[in-house]
Amino acid sequence: MLKPVPFAFFSSLVRRCARSARLLAAAVLLTGSGAVAAESLTTVSSGSLPALPAPVSAAGLLHVDGRIVALSEGHGWALSADNTAWEPLKVPAATPGRVVKGSASIAGRTYLLDGPDVRSDALQALTLRAGALVLDPPVPLPQPLSNAQGAAFNDALFLIGTDAGGVTQLYRRGAAAAWQHLEQVPASGVPHALQAQKGALYLATAVAGQPDQLWRRNADASWQQVASPDGTIIAGSMRALGQAHLLMLVNDGSGVTQARTFHTITDAWTTLDTPIAAAPQAVTAWGNGLAWATAGATGSQLQYAELQGGKHLLRWLDWTVIGVYLLAMLGMGFYFYLKDQNASTADFFVGGRSIPFWAAGISLYATNTSSISFIAIPAKAFDTNWQYLTNNLIAVVGLMFVAVWIVPLLRRLDLMSVFSYLETRFHPAIRMLSSALCIVMQIGSRMSVILFLPALAISTITGVDVVWSIMLMGVFTIIYSTVGGSKAVIWTDVVQVIVMFGGALFAIGFIFLQTGGDMPQLLSAAAAEDKTKLFDFSFDLTKATVWGFIFLVVFDVVLTFPKDQVLMQRTLSTRSDKEAGRSIWAFAAIMIPGGFVFYGIGTALWMYYRNNPERLNPLLPIDATFPLFIAAELPAGVTGLIIAGIFAAAMSTLSSIINSISTLVSVDFYQKLVKDPNEKTAVRVAEWSGVGVGLIGIGIALVMSRYDIHSLFDVSIELAGLLGGGFAGAYTLGMFTRRANAPGVAIGVAGSILITLVCWSMNLVHPYFYLAISILLCIVIGYVASLFFPAPTRSLKGLTIYRDTPAEAAAP
Repeated sequence: MLKPVPFAFFSSLVRRCARSARLLAAAVLLTGSGAVAAESLTTVSSGSLPALPAPVSAAGLLHVDGRIVALSEGHGWALSADNTAWEPLKVPAATPGRVVKGSASIAGRTYLLDGPDVRSDALQALTLRAGALVLDPPVPLPQPLSNAQGAAFNDALFLIGTDAGGVTQLYRRGAAAAWQHLEQVPASGVPHALQAQKGALYLATAVAGQPDQLWRRNADASWQQVASPDGTIIAGSMRALGQAHLLMLVNDGSGVTQARTFHTITDAWTTLDTPIAAAPQAVTAWGNGLAWATAGATGSQLQYAELQGGKHLLRWLDWTVIGVYLLAMLGMGFYFYLKDQNASTADFFVGGRSIPFWAAGISLYATNTSSISFIAIPAKAFDTNWQYLTNNLIAVVGLMFVAVWIVPLLRRLDLMSVFSYLETRFHPAIRMLSSALCIVMQIGSRMSVILFLPALAISTITGVDVVWSIMLMGVFTIIYSTVGGSKAVIWTDVVQVIVMFGGALFAIGFIFLQTGGDMPQLLSAAAAEDKTKLFDFSFDLTKATVWGFIFLVVFDVVLTFPKDQVLMQRTLSTRSDKEAGRSIWAFAAIMIPGGFVFYGIGTALWMYYRNNPERLNPLLPIDATFPLFIAAELPAGVTGLIIAGIFAAAMSTLSSIINSISTLVSVDFYQKLVKDPNEKTAVRVAEWSGVGVGLIGIGIALVMSRYDIHSLFDVSIELAGLLGGGFAGAYTLGMFTRRANAPGVAIGVAGSILITLVCWSMNLVHPYFYLAISILLCIVIGYVASLFFPAPTRSLKGLTIYRDTPAEAAAP
């Protein structure tokens, strides 16, 4: 039976940390940090463009092939590349009896909506060719529509408009080039703007005598009215900005037109400092803003307004805190290097099997947490809700099984590489294939993302170049993890968890005080918007549901926990099989409160920015929300401490991956392929392979920085499922069956990877299912394939969860 002392210690530690965080936050607030101010974090750059010689037509300001085009009664102009002059364009002659009603920007192309009367019956794409404006062949609408509006969403064209009976209808046109009627739109009023943003369609409708209404069509086809712009939206001005904002011009009813942003996550409006005296005649996109035409003396005057985000440079105190932290990590690495200069492979790979269970458990949590938890999970909770936390709750139950049955079994085998089990149970080729796939998965789906995510977020906010951010974390981690070995990795993990939780709890306490401290009211507001929704019991395979998490935990934790060398290496470093089991219990004890902390940060950020939307930067990705708060709202020193916490989250996982992969390279490849391996060379191979793996991870992270990825949390899940499930099922076949054999398992691994890639290419299920599906396929295919080959003849003593047969028990 487990002693209650460690749990009492952890409970006391959590209470003390929480109390300290509240006191520290209160002290900072009372000392007048002045972190929260009413001013906007973004500035607006405005100016004038060359005037047009003739009045622009209604809806005659367009964005075509990356250039602004102006139309006026049979004439056309394109703004020059240097924005200093208008170049005349040849325009097609107007078709008699047909009138242009408006335009729509769809998937980077501009379309005109026209028809014979007040209704539109066709779409025509515009292109620029050799100084001429060319109309592509018309695309007939499904029926003539008044007030027609179009938008691109999920690689499809959406069209909305009012039919002859006065009912607003919605249509979709996908790759099949056929219109599909979706539904009658419940929104009241006349449609006059449609835009897609963050997985939803947004529709503005005009209601006589009232401010415009704004409606959202959610992913499940439900319509919801959101906060009104409190004015009239200028036709053609609504556009998506960043990953979660809508930008538009709004007339407040008193003759003043202003640019406003709508944040689609918090449903909050912000008015930008761009008053426009004259009524715009036409509007189009301009960089990160808008350009519009107003009436001039002889033609049209053109102005623009563009958002510009600022940087929040780290102060000397922040850099001091970060520097002290990084030097402390290096110091710990060199301490263990000097202490164990003649380290054996057991010392370097598994800490001499002398690590206390509680330290191994904390290291397990640190390794499993990473920068994804510190940045992407708060961003996910800020963006959606707590549904992914369900995985933590269910995983704890699975870890109980692992602690009792799986980990002690492997610990008794005195392994350094968990893939040695697959050789003993099946064949050396299965071991090497699985080890190679594990290395690829760790580098491709974890290491690069873990490096890239905090580096991108911090550099975006503070102005520190992303290359230097990646290099800073990567190089320091490579040094202390390769020189200090497994002991340095585990004990630095312990320190890093303390730093990480200290920063996270301070942030929650600080937000709590800034929002007024009325926790029941704040939680009630969050619950009303489903921000704390935890369980989804639906059977929709395209969503992250409870059933999906149970499915994943059964296959990814209960049946295949040993597949993860990074985690298993912590348990293999303990003193005994009992201590190994206890390390899993310690890991489970931290997982639930830790999960609530990181998801709680996301909800706290939602509460804060709902009341302070002007403090958001619309140009930043959602994953940068927490780093933005850290840099813009917290006082000097504290910002450095929490950024050190972000570094800690990244470096703890990164060091564990480097140490584990270097172990695999040395144990599974060097010691297997070299004729007469020796321990000293094996350690050197591990050290240099750790350096090489770290540099590869840095390189991939730098490549990733060139792409716009909406949620790195989702990307990491998807890559882990595609790369990590194929070999994982081999452990289930080995430990839970006696019939599985090497040829069958090899067929199962290959077949599961191929079929999972097909599911991915066809987008059949939510990415969260990929890993479990791949594992299940490996188990089913591998077991069935094994039936076509002879049953294993070697002894399975100590290799399965079943009681040994009399013959196996009698064997030495």
